[in-house]
Amino acid sequence: MIQTLKNWMLPIAMLTGALFHVYIEVLSFLTPTLIFCMLFLTFCKISPRNMKFSGLHVWLILIQLAGSLLLYGLIAPFNEEVAEGILICVVAPTATAAAVITGMLGGNVAFLASFVFLSNVTVALTAPVIFSFLGTNRDLSFWDSFGYICRQVVPLLILPLLGAWAVQYIFPRLHRWLLSVQIVAFYMWSLALTIVTGRTVSFLLVQENPHYWTEGILAFLALIVCVFQFWLGRRLGRLYGNTIAGGQGLGQKNTILAIWMAQLYLCPAAAVGPAAYVLWQNIINSYQIWKKRKKDVKC
Repeated sequence: MIQTLKNWMLPIAMLTGALFHVYIEVLSFLTPTLIFCMLFLTFCKISPRNMKFSGLHVWLILIQLAGSLLLYGLIAPFNEEVAEGILICVVAPTATAAAVITGMLGGNVAFLASFVFLSNVTVALTAPVIFSFLGTNRDLSFWDSFGYICRQVVPLLILPLLGAWAVQYIFPRLHRWLLSVQIVAFYMWSLALTIVTGRTVSFLLVQENPHYWTEGILAFLALIVCVFQFWLGRRLGRLYGNTIAGGQGLGQKNTILAIWMAQLYLCPAAAVGPAAYVLWQNIINSYQIWKKRKKDVKC
């Protein structure tokens, strides 16, 4: 029953958010708390003693940062909204669930867990700089904007990590209990997805000057970017013997965080990019899991 619910939770959450967006939008204040708690529970599974880094980690981080800025620079002269939406699809940190998918596909979970840590820390340090230049706070000075974003993003991404590691060493019994209730993170993810979907739909319906053609292009480009990131990650991963982990590390994004950051720091329409990306990446992962199970049955 629980597995069936998991399989259908993505469309259920997005459909609920879309249909009841008027009521769901008022829960937007819960999104940062849900993201914090999800990251905290996930980082409880990652021990600093088990983390090891390689050249592939460096390449993936460089692509995440340089690739996002490159695509923004190429698209911005034509359309600023699309450029910001694509930027957030690339610069967003790796999803915590990527480690689970990597394990299901037979990949290197330890490598991916290390990259989840590295990706989140990198975004915590660089996102305030990027958003200060590109975001909606351009009426503020760079340092005022930087400080404003730092106060929201850095604690959200760094404190769950520090808190989880503190619990591991100071409260081992509590840590063991937290490991036994990891399913709670899934339900938090479902609620967060419902909320950010509702907020995105509300924006699309009440915007004064609709640009549905632009938003459609953004959703389509998000598909291309999603496929390309999975492909490039796998290609690089193959060179280091981590094909599956490379693809998941670069391709599967923390879209809840990405949508929240886009809604808060970029133009509102930019959130359409990661909102579409969550659908594309789940289709790709569902196909990969189906293909892996089919292969296992034959064996």
